[in-house]
Amino acid sequence: MSPNDDLPRSSHRTAGGESASNPPGSPFPLGATALSTGTQFAVHAPEADGVEVCLIDPDGGERRVELTTRTFGVRHAFVPGVRPGDRYGFRAHGRWDPHSGRRFNGSKILLDPAARQVTGVFGDPSALLAYEDDPFGAPSSRDSLGHLPLGVVRAADDHVGRPARPEVPWDRTVLYELHVGSFTARNPAVPQHLRGTYLGLAEPAVLEHLARIGITSVELLPVHTTFTEPGVRARGMRNHWGYSTGAYFAPDPRFAAVPGAEVDEFRTMVDALHAAGIEVILDVVYNHTCESAVDGPSISWRGLDAPGYYLLDGRGSDVDLTGCGNTLDSASPAVVRMVCDSLRYWVEDVGVDGFRFDLASTLGRPGGWRFDSRAPLLTAIATDPVLARVKLIAERGTPPVPAIRSVTSEWPGRNGTIAIATRSGASGRASTASANWPRAWPVRKISSRAADACRGRRSTSSPRTTGSPPAIWCPTSENTTRPTAKRTGTGPTTTPRSTTASRGRATIRPSSRPGDATSGHYWQP
Repeated sequence: MSPNDDLPRSSHRTAGGESASNPPGSPFPLGATALSTGTQFAVHAPEADGVEVCLIDPDGGERRVELTTRTFGVRHAFVPGVRPGDRYGFRAHGRWDPHSGRRFNGSKILLDPAARQVTGVFGDPSALLAYEDDPFGAPSSRDSLGHLPLGVVRAADDHVGRPARPEVPWDRTVLYELHVGSFTARNPAVPQHLRGTYLGLAEPAVLEHLARIGITSVELLPVHTTFTEPGVRARGMRNHWGYSTGAYFAPDPRFAAVPGAEVDEFRTMVDALHAAGIEVILDVVYNHTCESAVDGPSISWRGLDAPGYYLLDGRGSDVDLTGCGNTLDSASPAVVRMVCDSLRYWVEDVGVDGFRFDLASTLGRPGGWRFDSRAPLLTAIATDPVLARVKLIAERGTPPVPAIRSVTSEWPGRNGTIAIATRSGASGRASTASANWPRAWPVRKISSRAADACRGRRSTSSPRTTGSPPAIWCPTSENTTRPTAKRTGTGPTTTPRSTTASRGRATIRPSSRPGDATSGHYWQP
């Protein structure tokens, strides 16, 4: 028996005790790991002169403990007596040189990029700015404690007794894109206190409805913890859609029926959907963060290692490939590790079945250059033995993604089939693609089997050669309009739509307008 046989499948958590592979003070896993006599803290900050973990008591008092050990650019230490439920943040000290991207400021408390749970609300947005008046001027001396949500130490998750994954074959997959908060917000069959929550989505009436209309997989619009942009907050609005990620490991607390119970409630929702034979796919945003451009707040990544997490130009400003102020550098080892750790956590610890990657083409532009299907991040995802077994879906982007190859040979239905994302229309039934769909929105190298599946016919074509892994294809740039299924007629027709919709803002995404029968997201795996 190996030393790790009694540990959970995920390396992010221990079973409540130390082991030879994860001793107290180990640099990995990153984040806060609760052990039997305290908590192990580790954070990526390779260029910081010093990093402190800030332990916040219920009254708001702060106790700072220096992370004295540095390994592979990770600052880490074991702090005795810190228990699950304790709140914490980090302070990083170092050089203030904004023209090179170094923006260390010990006056700013920072959210752990690997926090598994987040609590608290924002205060004065100006307190989160690391600079005084000019992003390239003097640093701010104002303490941001009390103005930023904090991380929460989590106990090890229990993996015993969870339902089996549905593992729906690709050729039988029907994806339904929905917003957790909106889907049950006014559903009279859901108890009032559960509407708009994770538990609301797990209600029997909701599960019965999804099964009745033929849904095999739900794709949840972003459920990572989301922070509304300061400019949107200033207008008295909030970010509804969730494309402004503040924590890649923590479920959004907005959708918790009981404040602070969002992690357990999310797992309960996943288990309920799995028990009903429905997969859970997450819409994930690993192309940018909530910190906006260089004049934005210092919430987490910017204060720990801005040059390591973000694409920066020669003057220290953010390179904006996403239209949201910043771009995560998909060639950076720090980003590759963070994204893969996050994806594995959601698969192994939480139990989801796949991911839809927002602006997937950005993940394949190392250093901001042209798209490369062999980019470090895409390669890491495709070759990871855990991630290669789940559904991976690429959103079309600019430029479009030619191909993201994934090792999915263990999945049934691997021979070039097509996955169709639908939303129920006025009739309450799932929409289906008509025979003209491949012509309405071209896809690259669509196989005859995929075309037959799209037309609703049984394929007679020979399967793909054994041993050749399928590719996840994205639509070509031949057609820049999104097809929309009309409420009348026999099939969907093409209606022009802008592909430059506001992302991560408090505006309605075009593909989610009331009355649309489909979401407009179609992929060929």
